Amino acid sequence: MIGALLVQLAQMALVLLAAPLLTGWVRRVKARLQRRRGPPLLQPYRELYRLIGKEAVIAENASWLFRTAPYLIFALTWVGASLVPTFATGLLFSWTGDLIAIIALLGAARFLLALAGMDIGTSFGGIGASREVMIASFAEPAMLMIVLTLALVAGSTQLSTIAEFMLASASLRVSLALALVAFLIVAIAENGRIPVDNPATHLELTMVHEAMVLEYSGRHLAMIELAASLKLVLSLSAIACIFVPIGLLRGSDGSGGYAIGLAAYAAKLAVAGALLGTFELAIAKMRVFRVPSLLGGALMLGLLATLLLYVARGM
Repeated sequence: MIGALLVQLAQMALVLLAAPLLTGWVRRVKARLQRRRGPPLLQPYRELYRLIGKEAVIAENASWLFRTAPYLIFALTWVGASLVPTFATGLLFSWTGDLIAIIALLGAARFLLALAGMDIGTSFGGIGASREVMIASFAEPAMLMIVLTLALVAGSTQLSTIAEFMLASASLRVSLALALVAFLIVAIAENGRIPVDNPATHLELTMVHEAMVLEYSGRHLAMIELAASLKLVLSLSAIACIFVPIGLLRGSDGSGGYAIGLAAYAAKLAVAGALLGTFELAIAKMRVFRVPSLLGGALMLGLLATLLLYVARGM
């Protein structure tokens, strides 16, 4: 029991420590592809340390929600990222690692962020919150269709069960390929990456996430930035767990393969970060009002994947 608890705590610490490193890796890849030197890999850690040491400047009309929202957003995102199997399945709290529960945690964090953005009453906060809710209204139905497809394939919505099913009976299916493409589109939109949003810019007419956090500073901003990095780790970990479960240690295999599982997980994050950085340089940012069309395509892909499963079973 103590050993299982230690492994679960190790996974929680792993995603927390890997989040800033993944953000720094993506920035490094993009800089190298642009033939720039770029910031060091550990720069996100330095930025978080500097922000934590600064005094938080809070507007006079800020309510208690504005002050507590960053900590709640960080906690909800950290819990969601910790429930995704990274190097092993069947951990102590794996029974809570349900895709629907993780979507609910991310939805609650998004709701708090939107409320905090509107709390001060600035125009930028209201614009960012409205855009964030608009994106969520299209992304969440698409994600639920993807979950339905995976549940029909693996017979469960628990990530550990889905990963073990993929490891035991991996096969090429058109429905899974469609679900993967839809998942990638939703993950890009949820994390505010190009072409949906650009996390490296502060242009008033295009920013979504940055518009909601313009009034934050100090430790509050550090919590929000760390939560954003955790959300990216969560998305990439979920994709690797479901569609690329290679190297993932099963809970019944014992503790001897933890080193292999950790190495495989690190390699997956490195490859995924490099692909993300390359993709963001190869594509231009789209207009905000074209994002619903992109997410509508993800919804249609998820629906088509579900229909293909029903047709295949009927034949």
